[in-house]
Amino acid sequence: MSFGDPNNPYGPPQGQQPGYPPPPQQGQQPGYGYPAAPQGQPGYGYPAAPPLGQPGYGMPMEMPGLMKTARVLLFILAGLQILFGLIAGIAIGALQDVSNSTGSGDDTSAATGIGILVAVILLAFGALSIFLGVKFKSGGGGIRVTTIVYASLMILGGVSNMVRGGGGSATFGGLISLAIAGIILAAMVNGQASAWFNRPRY
Repeated sequence: MSFGDPNNPYGPPQGQQPGYPPPPQQGQQPGYGYPAAPQGQPGYGYPAAPPLGQPGYGMPMEMPGLMKTARVLLFILAGLQILFGLIAGIAIGALQDVSNSTGSGDDTSAATGIGILVAVILLAFGALSIFLGVKFKSGGGGIRVTTIVYASLMILGGVSNMVRGGGGSATFGGLISLAIAGIILAAMVNGQASAWFNRPRY
């Protein structure tokens, strides 16, 4: 039985029967003329990406507990300021009405104006407290600096109320304001606050 001319370039190679494909060589896949890629090597030029479960890579960083505490205290302080501002405004307006009805409204108008101004300032500080608390989640270094200045002003106001209160309700209110603002200020100058407000945002 003849298998054709052994020198025929179109015939099967020596030692191989016709009709069968050549056996795959080392490093080649059957049916392909390219060597197989080495297994287990990462892509060229790029390090392997960290898992998605780590903060900063597709997953937002969680707010530290100290920041959460300061945020809650800001909301509590806002509620107190808005409540006292409304009570002060209503009480001062009612007193002015009584003074007007008795004919002494001109004598109390200056004091009423100062009282209304204090009530408006309390309401404005309450709105600022809410704004800062809301911005804790997405704000940057400017929110931190504003909160530090705000807490410092609250501490000065609390000390002033305690000194001028003479043991009355102003002293008690000043003590509460001093305690809350002190905790907020301590939280803002902490290293956790610096890391939180300067964190990268993706």
